[in-house]
Amino acid sequence: MRLQQKAEILGAKKFLGVPSVDFETGGREQLIYLLMAGLHPRSKVVDLGCGVLRGGYWLIHFLDPGCYCGIEPHAERLQIGIKTILEPGMMDVKRPRFDTNTRFDTSVFGEKFDFFLAYSVWTHASKPQVQAMLDSFLRDSNEGGVFLASYLPASGERPDYKGEAWTGTSHESDVAGCIYHSFRWITGECEGRGLRARELGRDTTHGQSWIEIKRRGPDGGF
Repeated sequence: MRLQQKAEILGAKKFLGVPSVDFETGGREQLIYLLMAGLHPRSKVVDLGCGVLRGGYWLIHFLDPGCYCGIEPHAERLQIGIKTILEPGMMDVKRPRFDTNTRFDTSVFGEKFDFFLAYSVWTHASKPQVQAMLDSFLRDSNEGGVFLASYLPASGERPDYKGEAWTGTSHESDVAGCIYHSFRWITGECEGRGLRARELGRDTTHGQSWIEIKRRGPDGGF
């Protein structure tokens, strides 16, 4: 059974945390963004909010064994990904590792990562949660590490989110919702940590804006 068919059958029974429409192409698009940023099979990747492994499916297949780690607080969704989205035997062959902590604390894996991925996570995460992810990136990535995140830009009609809580479905809530962040705020948080952020444009699946974050170079650029 094709991945898309599998997602549609599952999505008809239970909300997967992402739309089942374009499930396959949306996950593949995440892999493409990472490839354009320099991903190779030996790269160590941590996928924040990996959910039912929409993007993780492609990364687990592409990466060498033991190179993929995922954090997903919604344990039920993660189990759907492991037991149903992944093919039988993939866990043994590729040896991905997972954690369900709610702080997006990447230190639990004891790794220095080449890539951090947060797709459709900053569209729900509060500013303190985004700050915690940036701190994790500084602590747990290699010097040349790359953080790719997607978000929804704030505007006059879409105010910059100032709340302290996660918005949207989660391990604690079944209420849907999205929030918006100011790119100026994001760049300010990055600059205060010796990081630089640049926009990569909007994806074709959901129209979310992608950001690439790296440590600031000697000349202040990438």
